[in-house]
Amino acid sequence: MNKILETSKLSAGYGALRVLHEIDFLISEGERIAIVGLNGHGKTTLFRALTHLVGWQQGSIILNEKEIGGRRALGAGRKTPSIIHAGISMAPQGDAIFPGLTVEQHLDCGAYTKDSWKNRSSKKEQIYEIFPPLETLKKSLVGKLSGGERRMVSIGRMLMEEASLYLVDEPSLGLAPKISENVIKALLKVEIKNSAMIIAEQNVSILKGNVDRMVGMHAGRLRGDVGHIALG
Repeated sequence: MNKILETSKLSAGYGALRVLHEIDFLISEGERIAIVGLNGHGKTTLFRALTHLVGWQQGSIILNEKEIGGRRALGAGRKTPSIIHAGISMAPQGDAIFPGLTVEQHLDCGAYTKDSWKNRSSKKEQIYEIFPPLETLKKSLVGKLSGGERRMVSIGRMLMEEASLYLVDEPSLGLAPKISENVIKALLKVEIKNSAMIIAEQNVSILKGNVDRMVGMHAGRLRGDVGHIALG
């Protein structure tokens, strides 16, 4: 299998606060990996470091054999557009929506690159197959949807991009258990083929047995197999 992403001694933080501590991580094509741990231990910061949205970072990030990491201290977000073009797409934590846009308009926003924009009609049809409620709601304003429906929109927007690596941050956060289960089940049906997916999640039971690997994160460090760490 080809490597999609490899990090080496990746550290990151905000101002004087160091959150990630020399993260070494590898994911190959076709893999679906969960990073699990409590809030505040670095899962979101890892995703933000991979997309250049943290205050500072250092260390290597290799995406599709191209270095996108290194040392940086200023201008969080300045390199994010180039990272998207390089092949990363993310569904951020929480709703992250524009309340005045419709479902369909949100999905169109996810077709950021030229190729994705050309194929946006077929991509939307695929997303409606994954999340059937969205087809009925495609002309509805996202601000009027339920929490579960908004989460589907956020994940669907991520999937509009023809990415090599999909990052899904806390898909079950704030949702009722049954709704969380339905969202996760739909997410796990997404065919990743030559790409890869990392899901950051607190709820171990909802993903156990449904991903290729589960890696624990505690105090800004990856701790190997989740079975060997205490998450509580």
